[in-house]
Amino acid sequence: MPAPIDCVFLDVGNTVISMDYALLCELLAASGVATTSTALARAEAAARPPLSRFLASGGSTEAGGARTFYLRTILAGLPGQDGDVDAAVAAMEAELRTKVTTERLWSRVLPGVPEALERLRAEGLVLVAVSNSDGTVEQGLRDTGLRPYFDAVVDSAVVGFEKPDPRIFRHALELVGARPDRTVHVGDLYAADVVGARAAGLHALLLDPFGDWTDVDCDVVTDVGAIAAWIRGAARDGRPSRVAAPGRSR
Repeated sequence: MPAPIDCVFLDVGNTVISMDYALLCELLAASGVATTSTALARAEAAARPPLSRFLASGGSTEAGGARTFYLRTILAGLPGQDGDVDAAVAAMEAELRTKVTTERLWSRVLPGVPEALERLRAEGLVLVAVSNSDGTVEQGLRDTGLRPYFDAVVDSAVVGFEKPDPRIFRHALELVGARPDRTVHVGDLYAADVVGARAAGLHALLLDPFGDWTDVDCDVVTDVGAIAAWIRGAARDGRPSRVAAPGRSR
């Protein structure tokens, strides 16, 4: 029988923390783009599959080209968007580059995340943040009050490897003494999170809040709050890599 899950790796951006959409609305308004935080959040989630395909072709999550592609895809997906998307993206990138720190941009704790992390810890699971970032993840988690939930934090800019490179996952395993067959990694991008986790021998879960991923070969959950139920189902059925996520079948 497969070993039970006793360690959970979590991506950070769009997994436990999102961008501050109210801030982005302000930046867009200055470029003549009127939208709402709700519309931005929905467009962002829909942009993940295209971004994943972009990354699968050799892009880096931390390179400027990926962010430009990501922002352009989000804006193009906004309802009623008929303005100059490229101009709006250029203006927003200039503001983000010169006036907004990473910690400020990525500062919104996703609904239910603290409670979900508390439940996972209460069940005795080791939690590790594993993120592609620019060296700011540790501080960002501290600023948002989430750092105490994690046994360790792994930032790609600090360790020198970024997902999907399996070395970042192996480094995280070594930090907490975890076994890959007893660890599941949860993230929002198939090309980075699922591909990388599997390359390192981990189980993988993909976050899909609105059902935008229609052709993936992994289990999906709508949010971090569903992880505990997935783990219990894996333990019950004894097949963690093939258990369907709550409310979804494969």
